[in-house]
Amino acid sequence: MAREKTPAKTNAVRALDAKKITYKLHEYDAEDGKIDGVSVAGKTGIPVEKVFKTLVTVGASKEHYVCVVPVAKELDLKKAAKQFGEKKIEMIHAKELLPLTGYVHGGCSPVGMKKPFKTAIDESAAGQDTICVSAGRIGTQIELAPADLVSVVGAVFGDLAADKE
Repeated sequence: MAREKTPAKTNAVRALDAKKITYKLHEYDAEDGKIDGVSVAGKTGIPVEKVFKTLVTVGASKEHYVCVVPVAKELDLKKAAKQFGEKKIEMIHAKELLPLTGYVHGGCSPVGMKKPFKTAIDESAAGQDTICVSAGRIGTQIELAPADLVSVVGAVFGDLAADKE
């Protein structure tokens, strides 16, 4: 995969460029408001099992954690708590996302956040040749090797996802 340039670079793209990580950008039209991961997969033509969403959580200890899970599944908060050694984990409030990470809801990337957080990627990503995560803005996805994502954010693979009810 060769790097493709985009007119407005996001923090995520800058971080990948700085580490010389190979990636591909995919842009999609978000004007219809359909920015959920399954819709994004359909718009980009990327198989849904390769598209992952970035969720920011807070533990009972008040530490923040980042969980990267398949868009067609949901984060299992009990599994996430176990992954990070917390008694309990919950999602942060949407209004906290931008000040904490530098990213907006629907455009949150695990790469290039304002500060590094402990990050876990659902183990289903490990079996993929590439996965897609947000590039740090609504309308753009980054496709890269799971191992490269692990290395750039210092993540680990873990059992995080559950089927949507």
